[in-house]
Amino acid sequence: MSQWSQHGRLQPHDPIADDGDEVHFCSTCAFGSACLPAGLDKTALNELHMLVGHVGPFHDGDIVFRSGERFGAVFAVRAGMVKTRQLDDEGHEQVLGFHLPGEMIGLDAIHPAKYPCDAIALDTVFVCRFSFPALSTLATKIPDVQGRLFDLLSADIGKSARYSGDHAADERLAAFLLDLSGRYAARGFAPNAFRLVMPRADIANFLRLAAETVSRVLRRFQDQNLIRVDGREVELTDKAALRKLARHILRD
Repeated sequence: MSQWSQHGRLQPHDPIADDGDEVHFCSTCAFGSACLPAGLDKTALNELHMLVGHVGPFHDGDIVFRSGERFGAVFAVRAGMVKTRQLDDEGHEQVLGFHLPGEMIGLDAIHPAKYPCDAIALDTVFVCRFSFPALSTLATKIPDVQGRLFDLLSADIGKSARYSGDHAADERLAAFLLDLSGRYAARGFAPNAFRLVMPRADIANFLRLAAETVSRVLRRFQDQNLIRVDGREVELTDKAALRKLARHILRD
């Protein structure tokens, strides 16, 4: 269903994973699906000395964690969007990803025991902080939590290689939009109409394209009636055509 208003503007979309309380996890919690079937709520986890703390707000440009800081926790985005990035020796930025409510950041710090990238808020962000030593202890006690942790690690590795191939700009952008759509849908948010919180330059950096190329392809997609764009709001109007474009990237 279209989310465009009667005045022809796309209605605001501001997803938030913020329906938890002192006992219950947010419905989009990265570990809630593992803990709840096992009959565990936050009270039970506290008895196992697992620290789950709400942190924030962070505002646009604020740092959640910095590259090189000692690793002690992983974070789940509770509201807003977080960008991860690395800077080379000359200060050039490489965008690694964009993280939505319910998604984890900091998993890639487990082996080096320090964060290998910066995590930066792109709007108003709240996160949940999971003490990793406590999480590791919990994983040895609850197989579902251990399995969920392995799933998250595997998915994190797979995402990092998705755009590494020799793909055209249209393919990359179509895959990017469909990937966002699928991730929103998996968390119970509107899959076809959402806000591109990140600047065009960040999208271009992430997809290894020029910023003007991203703008040009978005205009072409709109001219071809594949999407509708209103500022940073976008609606996917022909997902079948987008899937055809992105088929070599989104093979799964």
